[in-house]
Amino acid sequence: MFSSIHFSTLGWLAVTGGALAIGLNKGGLTGLGVLPILLFAVVFPARESTGFVLPLLVVGDLCAIGVYRRVVIWKVFWTLLLPALAGVALGYTLMGRISERAFGPLIGWIILGLIAVQLARSWLGRKLDSIFESREFGLAMGVLAGMTTMIANAAGPVANLYFLSVRLPKWNLIGTSAWFFFVINLWKIPFSARLGLTNAYSLSLGLWLAPLVILGFFGGRFLAAKMPQKIFDTFLLICTGIGAVRLVWPVG
Repeated sequence: MFSSIHFSTLGWLAVTGGALAIGLNKGGLTGLGVLPILLFAVVFPARESTGFVLPLLVVGDLCAIGVYRRVVIWKVFWTLLLPALAGVALGYTLMGRISERAFGPLIGWIILGLIAVQLARSWLGRKLDSIFESREFGLAMGVLAGMTTMIANAAGPVANLYFLSVRLPKWNLIGTSAWFFFVINLWKIPFSARLGLTNAYSLSLGLWLAPLVILGFFGGRFLAAKMPQKIFDTFLLICTGIGAVRLVWPVG
């Protein structure tokens, strides 16, 4: 099957760079989730690229849950996970009725609005904490993350903003994110396969690119260990903003 995969030099640079970026993201630089999406979009249409990215995400997830299994905050995990699973199923049912170009900008503007509120929260002290720490906020963000990952392959900005909003320390955020996306990505596989996006072709490419994901994972872990908490939070918030802008003004 691999022998049937032919890319230009630019195409190979894009997919290998995307695989490394997935590893960096899973290793600890969790804000980089938008980068592989952009790189794979150089080679594949946005919708089809999700089928190629998904197997590589699972490889990165397996590395992450093995390394970060002891730092998961399970209360936060369950708060976000159950509504996200429902959001994936809801997103699947909507895929024939709503396009990524219609859905993406809406989610992007919502994320940018929440980032503004998050920044206002840092200026106002604890006055807005009750909103971010409420069960209703977690439920809404979970459904939004599930729908976004199914339709636009961009749940990272939504989930990361929620993890920041409940003030998870760096390693707890990385560990909780690892388990959250591991379960979500496994849950997405049958939906993606039913849509014909994950298939023998995408699995074949994923098999060859998997070592780059693993290499990137350990690079991301090393870099995350060097980042102080404040720099990590700022980096994640900036990357979340970039992800939101990508949804508002999609490439291609």
